[in-house]
Amino acid sequence: MAENRHDLIDGKLQDLNNDGVDRRGFLKCMAWAGTGLVWTMSGGIPVSRAFAKGYGKDAGKGADFTFVQISDSHIGFNKPANPDVTATLQTAINKINAMPHTPDFIIHTGDLSQLSKPSEFDTLDQVLKGASAKQLFFVPGEHDMLTDNGEQYLQRYGKDTKGTGWSSFDHKGVHFVGLVNVANLKAGGMGSLGNEQLEWLEKDLKGRAASTPIVLFAHIPLWTIYPDWGWGTDDSEQALSYVKRFGSVTVLNGHIHQIMQKVEGKVSFHTAMSTAFPQPAPGTAPSAGPMKVPADQLQRVLGITDVNYLVSGRSLAVVDSPLADSSASASGNAGEARMAVDAIRG
Repeated sequence: MAENRHDLIDGKLQDLNNDGVDRRGFLKCMAWAGTGLVWTMSGGIPVSRAFAKGYGKDAGKGADFTFVQISDSHIGFNKPANPDVTATLQTAINKINAMPHTPDFIIHTGDLSQLSKPSEFDTLDQVLKGASAKQLFFVPGEHDMLTDNGEQYLQRYGKDTKGTGWSSFDHKGVHFVGLVNVANLKAGGMGSLGNEQLEWLEKDLKGRAASTPIVLFAHIPLWTIYPDWGWGTDDSEQALSYVKRFGSVTVLNGHIHQIMQKVEGKVSFHTAMSTAFPQPAPGTAPSAGPMKVPADQLQRVLGITDVNYLVSGRSLAVVDSPLADSSASASGNAGEARMAVDAIRG
């Protein structure tokens, strides 16, 4: 199993010299990573505004709590796409620490490490210790399970979890569920949850009021984005059938290193930027893998996701923030962001 996972990932680790960005191409629901969007969910209807216009000292004001998602840190990676991933992770933590309101916690949606080495996890831990938010939750990515089927990961980050690292918790009226879809990758690298985890999920959600806001988070997207590159989870439909009765569901994923968003009924799907390196847009390169961009543009395509929750309105506002403080870049992409929103609604 570990050897198959190694072969699959090794085949994807390459430097792609073209920028791979087809902004009006394959998926119209994609907002490229340099764009920041604020999403407010109310009754399943998405409302958005450009990050540069809507995020500042009053961001999060009035919200009952805020948390931050980071993803795909790949500590240990040192190829031309980003020779210092530790530095860009530190930049992400600095950006979190500079937020006007300290987030309640941080969720890391996997690929903490590049090769699941103890030294890589040690480096990650040292950086995360500096975060203003002291509570962290994790799910593994496939890179965190390379050498020992995730034993090292589970010892460090899997306390009180089930199976290969899935778990749930409640926070101020919201029910969070961390799922693992990288322990048994399918053909082409598609994620899989498996029967045991699906049965646990069904039981975990049973008996909860339909008015309870639900947040699902996992590494590989829980919706099919591009199966040729393994960007999807083969049994996600069954998992999503368990949340259909809930009035507000948010799904947070990583893995693809870029922002993509979709709304189906009352379920809002969102993938995050990486803190390490970008990947090409689906179908715009021979395969997925680290994408090299000019050094002065790198931090524009890396970032964090900030989520504000307002209990009274049962709404979530999702804000993607590139590591680079470039309002010109964000505002310049606002038109494309609005195009993506229109495509989702259509």
